[in-house]
Amino acid sequence: MAAVEHPWSVVVRLDEIGEAGRHFALETDKSTRGALAKPAGVDSVEKLAAVFDLTRRGRNGLRVSGRVSGTVQQTCVVTLEPVTNEVDEAVDVEFVPAREGVEGREGGEDELVLTQSAEEREPLLDGTVDLGALATEFLILGVDPYPRKPGAAFDLPKAEADAGAHPFAALAALQKKGTVKK
Repeated sequence: MAAVEHPWSVVVRLDEIGEAGRHFALETDKSTRGALAKPAGVDSVEKLAAVFDLTRRGRNGLRVSGRVSGTVQQTCVVTLEPVTNEVDEAVDVEFVPAREGVEGREGGEDELVLTQSAEEREPLLDGTVDLGALATEFLILGVDPYPRKPGAAFDLPKAEADAGAHPFAALAALQKKGTVKK
């Protein structure tokens, strides 16, 4: 069985968005949540929803704003017990045609000239945007990389009374004997 590249896909075409914009409220089903757990790096995705407002930006651009929210099950990095975490990420992304800002260069090659930073604009490929893939990206961004149960704390082991127990103790001993050059 081949790996699924985009477990959650909701493709919207630019020409489906009128001048007044369009609102989308999306929610995943059980099988999609199961497929999203591995790419998100969690034990399971219990709930995942996205609310997006799409508005036209000029003739060929699109702005997507909204929220991605959900509940994930993870493993506590201290106790190794299950922990439930909430994800709530704001979304505000501008999409432009993939070749916007391209100017001809000597030799007939194309050079992409960005007028804004890459974080502010995403390519609108073939006049479409995949809201499911966008929601998945923001889910992954919102997942806590070091989940902890409330009150869980890592206690460092007590320091040895022997001062020679540090990692470079053997080198220090050799240096004292004069076998290691300074």
